[in-house]
Amino acid sequence: MASATASISSHAIALRDLKAVRIGGVRQQVAVVPAGPAVKSQRARAVRPLCAAEPARKPLSASAASAPVAPVEEEEASAAAVDYEALAQELVSASPLEIMDRALDLFGSEIAIAFSGAEDVALIEYAKLTGRPFRVFSLDTGRLNPETYQLFDKVEKHYGIHIEYTFPEAGEVQDLVRSKGLFSFYEDGHQECCRVRKVRPLRKALKGLKAWITGQRKDQSPGTRASIPVVQVDPSFEGLDGGAGSLIKWNPVANVEGKDVWTFLRTMDVPVNALHAQGYVSIGCEPCTRPVLPGQHEREGRWWWEDAAAKECGLHKGNIEKDGQGPKVGVNGNGSAEASAPDIFQSQAIVNLTRPGIENLLRLENRTEPWLTVLYAPWCPYCQAMEASYVELAEKLSGSGIKVAKFRADGEQKPFAQAELQLQSFPTILLFPSRTVRPIKYPSEKRDVDSLLAFVNSLR
Repeated sequence: MASATASISSHAIALRDLKAVRIGGVRQQVAVVPAGPAVKSQRARAVRPLCAAEPARKPLSASAASAPVAPVEEEEASAAAVDYEALAQELVSASPLEIMDRALDLFGSEIAIAFSGAEDVALIEYAKLTGRPFRVFSLDTGRLNPETYQLFDKVEKHYGIHIEYTFPEAGEVQDLVRSKGLFSFYEDGHQECCRVRKVRPLRKALKGLKAWITGQRKDQSPGTRASIPVVQVDPSFEGLDGGAGSLIKWNPVANVEGKDVWTFLRTMDVPVNALHAQGYVSIGCEPCTRPVLPGQHEREGRWWWEDAAAKECGLHKGNIEKDGQGPKVGVNGNGSAEASAPDIFQSQAIVNLTRPGIENLLRLENRTEPWLTVLYAPWCPYCQAMEASYVELAEKLSGSGIKVAKFRADGEQKPFAQAELQLQSFPTILLFPSRTVRPIKYPSEKRDVDSLLAFVNSLR
């Protein structure tokens, strides 16, 4: 009976790992390992090797992985001699599993996975599937959601690891709160709070590493992450050896779409944050995160009161182009659109207003018909996300006596739009009623067809 149990258990594990390898896209043959002793628990589960040429390896806890080890001079030298731009090109079509395996192989215990408590739990699953030892760290800002703390506990138990938590300096948090209150970021931006609670603690944690692994994806924030490579010399932080170029940053899922990450998580039955089931996609601190509504981009649930052009907390500030440096992100350092950005809201049912056209619309006291107008920037991911619903709305209202229009309000037009058209962030939707001079700003973040139609009809 014991033999039968062992055989069934081993077969289930082999099937699970085969499934993971197919999702990861590793182009190697997977060895079928003979049945072994019965597995007693998830935390004791052994990971099968990725290929027959390698012996089986087991994932270690963060504490075990961080224990002192004898230096291997040849491996250190090989990691230091790598041309990471060339390596990024080599791995541009590689699967996340292959990229993770290469990262852990190169850096051993001197690399760690940054875990935020969101769908980046996929990184931990990929690391486990390599069979190599790995470390995981997380920033506890003191303002995370309860569901995020609960996920931390589930992840530790599921993988048999200990997450290395990093905390902000108590004195800095105390000074900030005493001088500016608990919610100053709603008034003067999130950067100061993020700098105290996230960026400085991260800088301290990274000084003990030679490389780190993040869950950044290109489709998360087209305004700032569209050009991230799968591996790079970190442009913002320093590593163990100090100085520029001393830290390597790995982004194994950079080229993976969010829906494919979720297919992987569901297939592998990985624990996830309970907030995802409530409409949250990108998850950060509790006061600065909210569910994403219909027609919104996933990143719009973060710092929603600020401009959509740079939704970054500072952990990945190297993504944001400044003074002509850094990766191309679709907007320049001043936030104006690049000429190459393709236009959006292209439909015969939508009037393209020029600056004189919208100025005339503003001056009219008795309009013959109402005008619904979106103030937009073509590079803005949140404008792009609502394009389909706005075009559908325009087609529904065609011939109804309501004009639907668009006005590109970035670049040179932005100061005018801010002063005269109530622009705070993109997109901004205005209704110019037929008998009222001042336009009425759409107050909701819901940009689906039904919500926008209800707004128009209520003021018609």
